[in-house]
Order: sequence, then structure tokens, then C-alpha cells
Amino acid sequence: MQWMVICTRPKWEKKVAKRLEELGIEVYCPIVTEVRQWSDRKKKVKRPLFNGYVFVKMEENKRDLAFEADGVVRFLFWLGKPAVVQEQEVLALKEWLDGKVYDEARLVELTPGQEVKVNSGTFKGQEAIVEETGSNKVKIRLPKLNCMVVLHPSELQ
Repeated sequence: MQWMVICTRPKWEKKVAKRLEELGIEVYCPIVTEVRQWSDRKKKVKRPLFNGYVFVKMEENKRDLAFEADGVVRFLFWLGKPAVVQEQEVLALKEWLDGKVYDEARLVELTPGQEVKVNSGTFKGQEAIVEETGSNKVKIRLPKLNCMVVLHPSELQ
């Protein structure tokens, strides 16, 4: 059995994960807790780390079973085959997300092209390059993972 990625309907990640578990499929939907601020209050909100995706551990020849769950759109494919996620990558995600809470912060003197290190959150310890800055978010490039991520500046060194 191997971990594969399922694409879900928008904002259906948690529902799909629950339905897949009810079908007896091992599912992992990484959840992060953020502190969101409204004009009158702050509130901790749990949301999926990857919008529109959940991980399932199953045999490739039993993929049809996953489509019995409402909200499943398709499997993510790479080079004509279902995308496979290594077990150690899923375990690393679980470790990174264990008990983390992310607070809002203001941007302080980060400039595009600057090299930084992520000091908290999902990508803790990763070296990155600042691509864009905003009022309370920063877009970084993670060369080792070959991806772009938007973070709060408080997560960077």
C-alpha cells in the first residue's frame, strides 16, 4: 500500500476525509490552526494545510473505492500515473504539524531576493528566498522542495 493524493471539491477536504475513513480507507488530511482576527475578536480556526487535497493510503488497483465518497473529484497524477507520496514525507508532515498554532504578524524589513530560514510552522528549518512581500504575508521560494509558499513573517528568521 502507498500514499496517494486525492483532489476534492473546494472546501470539502475534512468531509471527504471523514467519508473515506467510514469506507475503511486510511486517510490523512493535514490540519493547521491559525489565529484569525475580525474587527471585534480573534479566533483560532482549523483549516486544511493543502486546499483541495487529502492523502490516502491504499493499493493502486483499489482506487475506485475512493470514488464512493462524496466530494472526491479525482486522483492527482504525475507522468501518467497516480502521484505517490513517500511514507517518510507523510510522517514528516505529521511531526511538523503536531500542536502548532500560527499567529498573525506584521512584515518587518524583508525584501525580495533575501535569503531566510523558516523558524516555525510546517516548513521549519527550510532555507528559502523571499519572492514577494505584503502587509502581513510573505511569499517565499523553497528551492529544496521546488515550491512557493505564503507565510506570515513571524515564521522566518
